Amino acid sequence: MDSRLLGLGEDGDARATIQHRLEAVIRENRFTIAVVFPFVGAVTLVASAEGLLPQPLAYNPLLILFGTLVMRSPLVVGLLPRIGPWALACFGVLTAYTYAIETVGVRTDWPYGAFEYTIQLGPMLFGEVPLALPLFFIPLVVNAYLLTLLILGDSSDHLLVRIPTAIAAVVAVDLVLDPAAVAIGFWEFVPPGIYYGVPVSNYVGWVLSGTVAVVLVDLAFDRRRLIDRVRECEFVLDDLVSFVLLWGTINVLYGNWLAAAVAGLFCLGLFRTDRYDVDMVYTAIPGNWQSQPTETSTDTDASGRDEH
Repeated sequence: MDSRLLGLGEDGDARATIQHRLEAVIRENRFTIAVVFPFVGAVTLVASAEGLLPQPLAYNPLLILFGTLVMRSPLVVGLLPRIGPWALACFGVLTAYTYAIETVGVRTDWPYGAFEYTIQLGPMLFGEVPLALPLFFIPLVVNAYLLTLLILGDSSDHLLVRIPTAIAAVVAVDLVLDPAAVAIGFWEFVPPGIYYGVPVSNYVGWVLSGTVAVVLVDLAFDRRRLIDRVRECEFVLDDLVSFVLLWGTINVLYGNWLAAAVAGLFCLGLFRTDRYDVDMVYTAIPGNWQSQPTETSTDTDASGRDEH
């Protein structure tokens, strides 16, 4: 059999080289990506909401998209070796679903309740939903799913444990996100709900959308190989760290204490993975990352997915 069909040979070597370089960039800039960017983002967004930034800096969509892309980069680079044709197909379906459910939500007020975007988060599809919506939503689902796998350990082998827990984690993500987003004026619910302006119907909608998203993410990967990759790639959950710092800080600044407490629970979950501690902070600081030995795997699945 031609070695290229197995992901080896020149094509496999080139992909391994690119993967190695991308991982080196992430490791060298972990502190900047996971800590500096969300802190600057929180300050900038709050300043925009409070009218402290001049145009065109206030709510600048290019800055928002750029910052989001940078903070997503550890997750994307970390999972690249496990992304094949099957995973791409699953994420393609999830992307289409994300646009569809959001468009339905904006037009019909179902399933999230009546809401509207009050600023443009980059180009708007049909003038209604952000074109970059999958960039905002899908990584949140993947982060919640990966954290669930690590915390559950062997219990994640059970479908009826894994899927409901991951869905609950996705809804918890929105318990942090939506109050902060409403506070800084990303969108608003009409009328405002009881949870820092967010109605209960929004979370009923997130149970629905989260269930579909979690099932598709679960189908996208061979779970054993995915867990092995997540365990060996020390930075793959840094995007979740960025999320907690960014939206947790905004909730604290606006006194959304319950939402901030949920962000704190995610911190505890990250600590339970045994990868975020004082030593990690030291090695994440620029210039110190090479002192931490790492083992990375850049093998790829020729079919895009192994059998479960």
